[in-house]
Amino acid sequence: MIGILGGMGTQAGLDFCNKLAILYRGKIDQDYPLFLLYNKSNIPGRPESIGIHTGKLSGKINDKKNKKKYLSVLQSLIKGCDLLKKSNCKFIVIPCNTAHYWYDDLQKRIKLPIINMPKEVFNYTKNKCKKNSSIGLLATEGTLKTGVYNKFFDKNFNLIFPSKTIQNNSVNEAIKLVKMGKVKLANKVIMPAINYLIKKKCKKIILGCTELPIAIFAFKSFKKIKSSKVFLDPNLILATAAMKKYKK
Repeated sequence: MIGILGGMGTQAGLDFCNKLAILYRGKIDQDYPLFLLYNKSNIPGRPESIGIHTGKLSGKINDKKNKKKYLSVLQSLIKGCDLLKKSNCKFIVIPCNTAHYWYDDLQKRIKLPIINMPKEVFNYTKNKCKKNSSIGLLATEGTLKTGVYNKFFDKNFNLIFPSKTIQNNSVNEAIKLVKMGKVKLANKVIMPAINYLIKKKCKKIILGCTELPIAIFAFKSFKKIKSSKVFLDPNLILATAAMKKYKK
């Protein structure tokens, strides 16, 4: 059984489950994959809990206040994973990009495999794009600040981020709107960020916050999501990786 630690945000977790079901649609109920979604929406805010990034994990954060915030999120993630482990899940996925800042410490404490979303996106990109290509990244400020994508991409690709103004007015606002359920408005608000990265000649654009595929693909068919030549949807890539592991 696939364990899904969701609630970061709730719409993103449901989006992952929906993609998992559509990708591997069965003819009857019994053909669908077994999965358990724990919508743990009470996990402290990830971007707000990162604070000053030192480039080190494992609690090596100099500022006491930031360390306390870091550990608060980590403990909540551990509790969520423990519940999935006790429910006999075979492995865990976390449909939240920013939460992967805690990945190394979390994996050390949970004796159950956790699929690394940014790593799966990198592996997918490596098969689709030439080395040293420019790849756009739309994400929370927390994801950008902590470099959870840079960790995998920097040796092979040139990651391009929006300007500070576009990040604040377009990306951050679109993420907020999806969490509020205002998807149509989010779709409109995110467009300046997309146009910015296209002008920067990005070969692909990673939708590095799981709210963003909801905004960008709002009211579009699943077929268009799968066939997109520009956007990389981490939730979709994670769902594919989860099913490969599930079938083993």
